[in-house]
Amino acid sequence: MKKIIDCLKEKMTEGFVAAGYDEKYAMVSVSNRPDLCQYQCNGAMAAAKEYKKAPIQIANDVVEKLSEDAAFEKIEAVNPGFINIIVSGELLAVNAEQMDKEERFGVEIPEKPKTIVIDYGGPNVAKPLHVGHLRSAVIGESVKRICRFMGNKVIGDVHLGDWGLQIGLIITELKKRQPDLPYFDESFTGEYPKEAPFTISDLEEIYPYASGYSKEHEDYLKEAQGATALLQDGNRGYRALWEHVLNVSIADLKKNYDKLDVHFDLWKKESDVQEYIPDMVSKLKEDGFAYESEGALVVDVTEETDKKEIPPCIIVKSNGATLYATTDLATIVEREKLFEPDQIIYLADKRQSLHFTQVFRVAKKSGIAKADTELDFIGFGTMNGKDGKPFKTRDGGVLRLQALREQINDEVYKKMMENRDYGEEEAREISAKVGLAALKYGDLSNQASKDYIFDIERFASFEGNTGPYILYTIVRIKSLLAKYKEQGGVLNEDTKLLAPANESETGVYLTLSRFADMMETSYKELAPHKICQYIYELSESFNHFYHETKILLEEDEKRKASYIKLLSLVQKVLESCIDLLGFEAPDKM
Repeated sequence: MKKIIDCLKEKMTEGFVAAGYDEKYAMVSVSNRPDLCQYQCNGAMAAAKEYKKAPIQIANDVVEKLSEDAAFEKIEAVNPGFINIIVSGELLAVNAEQMDKEERFGVEIPEKPKTIVIDYGGPNVAKPLHVGHLRSAVIGESVKRICRFMGNKVIGDVHLGDWGLQIGLIITELKKRQPDLPYFDESFTGEYPKEAPFTISDLEEIYPYASGYSKEHEDYLKEAQGATALLQDGNRGYRALWEHVLNVSIADLKKNYDKLDVHFDLWKKESDVQEYIPDMVSKLKEDGFAYESEGALVVDVTEETDKKEIPPCIIVKSNGATLYATTDLATIVEREKLFEPDQIIYLADKRQSLHFTQVFRVAKKSGIAKADTELDFIGFGTMNGKDGKPFKTRDGGVLRLQALREQINDEVYKKMMENRDYGEEEAREISAKVGLAALKYGDLSNQASKDYIFDIERFASFEGNTGPYILYTIVRIKSLLAKYKEQGGVLNEDTKLLAPANESETGVYLTLSRFADMMETSYKELAPHKICQYIYELSESFNHFYHETKILLEEDEKRKASYIKLLSLVQKVLESCIDLLGFEAPDKM
């Protein structure tokens, strides 16, 4: 499907060539002065030097060749040489008709789709999800959906932390509390119990206690480090406990991620790539990339273009321990082997930027990643409270994600019940959907790299640039469509979209026409906030049209049917967009 801006570029090319000027000057962009025009061409300004003419003269020459073209409602040259364009209503209607017929509303799918792996940088096992895990989950899920919408094969990997000291701490504390468990009996040769000797609630108490205790008691820390080493060396009892920790943790994580409508294709873990590390390290040494420095094994990653010093990447510490960099590199080894990805996208706090710069450079320099594999890092900012500091509970503790969800659902419920009369069960069901939209939109509407203030009252508002406002717009359209059907109205294949009858309807058509360009930009920049910005503009233009137009009272049946078809298209586009953001609309609010 040809986009309006591409159609205009073709027309302008015809005009420039017919007037005797090079087609390279036929550039068209969305106007930065929408009060004057919809699109503009500034090519005459650039052509003036080559043709030794005043820009306004060149612009007038081009406009003269295009003045009768049906694509333009108005085209004019204005000083000092701009060409202002207002497209015809017929062109807008034809474009919307084509959008309505296409599954992706005019987005072009590449001939060669990519294979993309998205690494959500998942939590460590044995710990509850808290607000610090929100952004990687929400942004990662949206980026995954965007990449899929654009025709790619996308594999989402939670990538859990399960191989570090936290497991050793849990084992050590469990041994103190329940020393008679068979996992600690070196002479035990039977089958270990299938049921874990702890619940997720137990783990959520055991780990923080053990972590805090280890910071004040060095002998306890050393014991936990020893337990970690035994686990990683294959101690049978410790491995069985580790599997219990995984099973209990993952079951709880899946339940919580499901409530966020965040889903993974893979539940991979740090431990899955341990088998790749010895060969990878040996090859880095053999190929001359890794060398010893103060007892550690490192790889230089500096490049001539660096404006500041990038320290070497440590692969193995002086005590023989591996690091996150080692695991991340081994994960690339595994992903290249299993998926041959064209692109790997990582999500993590932007403060980990140096880590990923080092890892990516080692991977490219050593050939761990293929030369043409794209390695991208989405570094996100922090979610802060109104005090500008990282979001916490009232007593200063880390807020669990479940508690945050409940808070925002309750706020939505309160706002709903102020003006509406719902049964308790229905109200709670609706508020859960609207609350999720408030939560996700509140996050995704911000550029990922920026810190933002999490304001529950504002995010849960049904007015302004919020998730509930977008959902309310969709619900309003659903209600109008239902009333049209109740009145006996029917849309069929013969129903045609008519050229807009007024300025507010033109605004809806114009906003719809930008969908494909917006999606391409959002995908290229891995930027869900571009979708949020677009659907807010589309909702605003629709609501302006709604308030200025008596849609269901329109006496001209063809015009009314055109209105309804336009509403239906707006609904489909909005619902596709919120699906890309990871939430859905209720039937009523």
